[in-house]
Amino acid sequence: MMTPLRVALLGLGNVGAGVAKLLLEQPDRLALRAGRPIELRHVIVRDLKKPRPVPLPPGLASDDYRRVVSDREVDVAIELIGGVTPTFEIFQELLDSGKDVVTANKALLCERGAALFARARSLGRTIAFEGAVAGGIPIIACINQSMTANQITGIEAILNGTSNFILTEMLARDRPYPQILKEAQRLGYAEANPAMDVDGTDAAQKLGLLVQLAFGTKVPLTSFTREGIDTLELADLKYAAELGYTVKLLAVAKLVDGQLEMHVQPTLVHRDRPLAQCGGAFNMIALDGDAVGKTVLSGAGAGQMPAASAVVADLIDMASGRAALTFPRIDVWNARPPLPVQRPEDVANRYYLRFNVQDRPHVFADIADILGRNGISLASIIQHEAPEDESRESIVPLVVMTHRTTYGRLVAADHELDQLDSLLPPRIRMPVAD
Repeated sequence: MMTPLRVALLGLGNVGAGVAKLLLEQPDRLALRAGRPIELRHVIVRDLKKPRPVPLPPGLASDDYRRVVSDREVDVAIELIGGVTPTFEIFQELLDSGKDVVTANKALLCERGAALFARARSLGRTIAFEGAVAGGIPIIACINQSMTANQITGIEAILNGTSNFILTEMLARDRPYPQILKEAQRLGYAEANPAMDVDGTDAAQKLGLLVQLAFGTKVPLTSFTREGIDTLELADLKYAAELGYTVKLLAVAKLVDGQLEMHVQPTLVHRDRPLAQCGGAFNMIALDGDAVGKTVLSGAGAGQMPAASAVVADLIDMASGRAALTFPRIDVWNARPPLPVQRPEDVANRYYLRFNVQDRPHVFADIADILGRNGISLASIIQHEAPEDESRESIVPLVVMTHRTTYGRLVAADHELDQLDSLLPPRIRMPVAD
């Protein structure tokens, strides 16, 4: 008999329950893939009185993580506690006690990953984290293993299933953001507090991890533009569709003249592109490699079983020894000189602009003059006819598509546009993915 891989699971929330379900219900299949049995020895929960989402054998559950730390027979700890504090300290204790660690904690890795990786390396331990980005899509393995012959030159990705679901349903059902957000919460796609999903933070953290793997550069969230979908209006999704585009919360990182361009923003994507056709709670990641060209991966980016699938795949890699072989290379890559990050104001795109304007003479001429003096050239314009009502001055939307320009030029134009009393808030601005 092969020596089993002895495992402890810390956290029995949604993903943890899926992991426990796979380990307890599919032992033969997992043992065949891993080359030896996988034995679940501990499950650490916050509240022992709370009903368990999956039946556990007697004696397995505990509310004291130190049982795992002190158990010398545990080979691998699965950290699904979430958050940064006190998880960082617990993670360190697990490494110090001789455990390898599997995690899906993107926030922790984004903020403290360098310290944890260094500590694991010094102790001869391994960290695996496929579940931290894009749920069941094997994007970490793709970058870390399958595409190692390439220099990745670009990443375009839909990395947040909650935002993608909301944007898809707003347009499909002709309903505004607040209504679809409530529906996403009812269906379990959005948390009770959805802030990190809808303000772009979740996607930005995931992009940061991918950039560190693909380009060997750690980029703080404060160093690139991060915008969410929580201020978008249904009207803009409709105007984008009229122009032949779909709005997606797009995470972008690409090499431009030796610098790294990064941003997470609602972005117009042409309807013919695969990214535009990724709907619902799905994720999609398009990678450009200098040898392989474009590679696109898509699948369920969130949810109990897709995320559990990624975590257990890491566990199988631990059992078979693959994780121990690939983990040290991550640190070798990150030893490269970091790439400079392009200043947000220097990032160049085509842009979608929407103005709410008073329907009176010379308004468009004033806007076009300001944009032109700031080096912003106009490619197309949409202005629907205003209703005839001589009793009051009408307010009409004016939609402009620009030629390629920089974010800095748009910001400079904003200062002058603010002086026009013919413009009413809000003014909407979104990049266009070429």
